Amino acid sequence: MKAAPARLLIVAGSDSSGGAGIQADIKTATALGVYAMTAVTAVTVQDTTRVHAIHLVPPSIIGEQIACVLADIGADAIKIGMLGSADAVDAVADALEAHGSGIPILLDPVLVSSSGTSLLSDDAVARLKDRLLPLTNLLTPNISEAEHLSGVAFGSRDDMLRAADALRQMGADAVLIKGGHAPGTPVRDILVSKTGIEEFENPRIPTRSTHGTGCTLACAIACGLAQQRPLTEAVRSARAFVQAALETAPNLGRGQGPLNHLHDNPRPE
Repeated sequence: MKAAPARLLIVAGSDSSGGAGIQADIKTATALGVYAMTAVTAVTVQDTTRVHAIHLVPPSIIGEQIACVLADIGADAIKIGMLGSADAVDAVADALEAHGSGIPILLDPVLVSSSGTSLLSDDAVARLKDRLLPLTNLLTPNISEAEHLSGVAFGSRDDMLRAADALRQMGADAVLIKGGHAPGTPVRDILVSKTGIEEFENPRIPTRSTHGTGCTLACAIACGLAQQRPLTEAVRSARAFVQAALETAPNLGRGQGPLNHLHDNPRPE
């Protein structure tokens, strides 16, 4: 009998352009051989240029999606992305406390879209720090998200480390600060965990096809955790996956285009 694949529950918003959110996460998990399940938190109207509208899913439905999936299929890891409201944060936290015990949780704190649209209000951010950070095994903020959550302004590598330490003190077991939004090259991500500090570097790829990069990286790491890989190995493998997805991006849309999540499965000639 064929072994069952690792299972990943994705809690996030839908992106109608397919480049980020639930759609990017499902593509990533499928490409990496992981079975993807979802709890949809919002339906967004967006393309590669901007977010045009957002419709939030009722918090009770979000919580029920999580409870239903975990009770039946179960999960080997949970990846949380866009939440949208303080009530949604509470619904997710309540569902995870009731049904997600012992499952590794990766929280990718989606605060602002790549086009600049705010996706989480200040009261929801406060609730996220209070309710979800203590449940989080790995937090994956970009630099601006790390600044907002920790209160540590970015200016140097030492600031990234201070921000990571502050976020770990708030309850996250480990923090990966994604450095893609920092100027210059190479792109540096810093992982801070109970075992120490790991730094990862890659050359910056000159491309406008960066929509969903953060979602994709976080999901690829979560897939590694679902497959029971050590944290550092999961991060390193996920970064290589994203690097290849950027290098082979299909150049779609008029704005920040999507990555090529299926780069290991080329189109037939």
